[in-house]
Amino acid sequence: MKINWRRTTYIVLDSILAVYLLLAITAFNKPEDKGQLCEEVVINISDESTNGFLTSDEIKRILVDKKLYPKNQPLKFINPRSIEELLKVTPFVNTAQCYKTEGGKVFIEITQRTPIIRIKSINGEDYYIDDKGGIMPNSKYTSDLIIATGYITKPFARTYITLLIDHIMKSDFWRNQIEQINVLQDQSIEIVPRVGDHIVLIGKLPNYRSNDRRSKEVEEFITRKLERLEKFYKYGLSQVGWNRYKYINIEFDNQIICKRNSAYNDSQHKPEAVEIETDSVSADSTKQSNKPAADNKPTNNQQ
Repeated sequence: MKINWRRTTYIVLDSILAVYLLLAITAFNKPEDKGQLCEEVVINISDESTNGFLTSDEIKRILVDKKLYPKNQPLKFINPRSIEELLKVTPFVNTAQCYKTEGGKVFIEITQRTPIIRIKSINGEDYYIDDKGGIMPNSKYTSDLIIATGYITKPFARTYITLLIDHIMKSDFWRNQIEQINVLQDQSIEIVPRVGDHIVLIGKLPNYRSNDRRSKEVEEFITRKLERLEKFYKYGLSQVGWNRYKYINIEFDNQIICKRNSAYNDSQHKPEAVEIETDSVSADSTKQSNKPAADNKPTNNQQ
């Protein structure tokens, strides 16, 4: 009988390969088959030291509460997918990845959501807005963020306040100068600076249904207002003093209306006008804005 050596060779090679794969799989699973336990849990959180919303201890507590903390558990019973799904629905988690290694370690990699502003509405709501327009609940953690107060609904916060704060954050000067945004009942916007004892009324943000059109118009509106205000700071307040006025109205395109602080309301301080390019600035202490101007700065504890 003639032997088919080629076929025989293939059969032998296939058998060898099958035995090798079986041994490899057995070797890989050997620690779990023996009931190897998770010896260490490594939790890595991006920006843990800067954002301050999530800590390793907080992640551990969440997993312990749901009986999913893997420490001292058999590796074969640890389900990385279950851990990931639990952490992904945690308010401050953006992404979560979990994997285990043959050495008995479980790694959990987390990226945080990035809050851009804190909202303290007059209706008592207190929450954060992240860089994607999502709502984040208030927490015990603190962060150096601009605070928005006043008549703010969640749709208004997501639709308009996010556009406003996005533009402010693009400028190093305004990011450091503005500490608070206040929304009046008619949805006009006031901003409260860190330097100077005054409030600035910029008016109502453009209102459009189209997201693209709204974003474009709001950006142009904010750019125009802040450029005029910066010029007034440079050529006006820098000359007469940062605390001279308590209310600055830049709502109108052709003028800036200022109301003096009470310390400057005497007979020696007559009404004056300062021209900044095409804008005239009326500093008449008796002239009132047609908006409900506050006599004092809103504070972070207000509302």
